[in-house]
Amino acid sequence: MSDGLTTERSRAKASRRAALLDAAARLFAERGFNGVSIEDLGAAVGVSGPAVYKHFAGKQAVLAAVLVDVSRGLHDGGARVVAAASGASDALTDLVRFHADFALGNPEVIRVQDRDLDSLGDEDRHLVRTLQRRYVELWVGVLERLHPDVDTAVLRARAHAVFGLLNSTPHSGQSLEPGAVRAELERMALAALR
Repeated sequence: MSDGLTTERSRAKASRRAALLDAAARLFAERGFNGVSIEDLGAAVGVSGPAVYKHFAGKQAVLAAVLVDVSRGLHDGGARVVAAASGASDALTDLVRFHADFALGNPEVIRVQDRDLDSLGDEDRHLVRTLQRRYVELWVGVLERLHPDVDTAVLRARAHAVFGLLNSTPHSGQSLEPGAVRAELERMALAALR
């Protein structure tokens, strides 16, 4: 009986944590990190501000969780995409699709990353940057297989430029249907990388 109760509590706690992170991404994107209080975060998910401390040490820990989780998800997901691809060309196409999915599904997180990364503590900022560099290097590795005669620094610059294109979704394409935005982003990204 206690195992079922423990599992139910664990699921409820995980669900509340996920809700807090979703609310934090939305609120930080709307108001900026400094414009959101612990009380705002709690209220967004129907709990008191102090109840947030059951899940996070403070507001900065919430920001860290948002940005570390997404950076880890991009790296790990990108690694799975590359491992599953039958060749470099397929890997590139699948990475572009994977990143387009991320960008279209997480415009708030992109805004938070753009504006509030420097609000993280040094250790968390370093971890986010490390995970992001590793993600870039997944792309560079695929590009090196496709373009062995091109300098690695040039390929890295191309990857960064494509991230800028794909991550522009919170700032552009608002008037287009999501499928049209996706198709155009993928077409432009692949044209730039091939």
